[in-house]
Amino acid sequence: MQTLSTQCPETATRRKRNGLLAAAMAVVLATGLGTVSVSQAHTGDHDSQVIESTPHSMADIIERVQPSVVNIVATRSASHAASMRGMDPRMEDMLRRFFGPGRTPAQPGQDEPMQSASALGSGFIIDSEGYVVTNNHVIEDAEQVQVVLEDGTTLPARIVGTDPRSDLAVLKVESDKTLPAVLFGDSDSVRVGEWVVAIGNPFGLGGTATAGIISARGRDIQSGPYDDYLQIDAPINKGNSGGPVFDTEGRVIGINTAIFSPNGGSVGIGFAIPAAQAKTAVEQIIENGHVTRGWLGVQIQPITEEIQASLGLEGTKGALVSDVSKDSPAAKSGLEVTDVILAFDGTEISDTRELVRLVAKTRPDQKVPVSVWREGKKRNIDVTIGTLKDPEQEIVASNQPSSETGKLGLKIAPLDKQSRERLRLDESVEGALVTGVAPNSPAARQGLRPGDVIMRIGQSRVDSPQALSEAVESAGKSGEESVLALVRRGDSQRFVALKLG
Repeated sequence: MQTLSTQCPETATRRKRNGLLAAAMAVVLATGLGTVSVSQAHTGDHDSQVIESTPHSMADIIERVQPSVVNIVATRSASHAASMRGMDPRMEDMLRRFFGPGRTPAQPGQDEPMQSASALGSGFIIDSEGYVVTNNHVIEDAEQVQVVLEDGTTLPARIVGTDPRSDLAVLKVESDKTLPAVLFGDSDSVRVGEWVVAIGNPFGLGGTATAGIISARGRDIQSGPYDDYLQIDAPINKGNSGGPVFDTEGRVIGINTAIFSPNGGSVGIGFAIPAAQAKTAVEQIIENGHVTRGWLGVQIQPITEEIQASLGLEGTKGALVSDVSKDSPAAKSGLEVTDVILAFDGTEISDTRELVRLVAKTRPDQKVPVSVWREGKKRNIDVTIGTLKDPEQEIVASNQPSSETGKLGLKIAPLDKQSRERLRLDESVEGALVTGVAPNSPAARQGLRPGDVIMRIGQSRVDSPQALSEAVESAGKSGEESVLALVRRGDSQRFVALKLG
């Protein structure tokens, strides 16, 4: 049996029109670029829709922005180049910086005399007066820096300033002609899956353009306290360092700085500094020659489920304060060890890294409200942010994990003068010294080891083995399932949640 269908001319026209529209949209979705407009047209007795596709070609974008992308040649002394050869190869295997091949200097004792080495990188012009942005590691310790324009013109460059913490540097060149510049875009609104174009100088091949998508946001690659990288899959290699990542409007939304590469080449995983972070740093470097960051003066750690239960928190968001620096803004404002910072200047803290970034970008001397969880209640504290001067002042975020455990299993002793000298602890440090840890005990599973100092159990300070025992016993009698122990090891402190029997 055959099934026959009939349709009126109007239905056939509508279906044909919808089919054309679907086909056009498929082209747009496949390329990721372009706009489609549908307009009314009159043909005979029926209205029809004409599909007009206006693609924003990658070629158009590249042609417009490529003149602003430059090559960077940084010349280092032979002694510096030789010292670079002693780098740990494991670091190169994990995250390969984009130094170009340049010349490899001969080692002392070889026939070829030692010569200076040139590192090749990328950069881009952000101002027609000649300001150029690149990575700090491209020009670090360079004796001479040159900028090569798209037309081959080579200009000597002056280093305006650098920011090693964010791996950014700003150069200045002088030219008789107006230099083409590009603008920073909005990296905060860019989404995973959006198309991007990377232009740079891989392996000395200047003007190389590659395309891909944003494959992830907020990547922490353990390169510093402010890690918040965009991950892109556009092929980038050695020499792309400092080069721009453009969106489909031709604006810079990222600066290439690192790749993950087990073999030395691109495997489709690259990392770029977001424009929102870079723009602030670049503006400060141009104005002051350096970057000024806010300082709070605390050590913090994530909230685990065990810590959450111990403190009576509703969730695991926030940052637990494990140490407060003496005479710091945190200390002066009344922040305490065991406080959980829930919000900073009106922004809810989801994790430790977010707090680090928020404090860093806060203007020094600015008073900001901080919401904390203390002794089962929320409290609001006003903190006047200080100025970060030394790397040691930075907020230290400890990500050491905790796990569910059983009995304590600790041997403890007084923290005497001999122990203090051996552990290099001054008189201000009080606590009970761990001398032994039973295998498979809660303390062992939490990573405690001889030489650790337990400074606090919950809200109780510990200044002796007896004080520690009393605090643990008191917690058990009150029905608590676990105790929160503040443990000092070396110069750092962290909380661990130890389950009671």
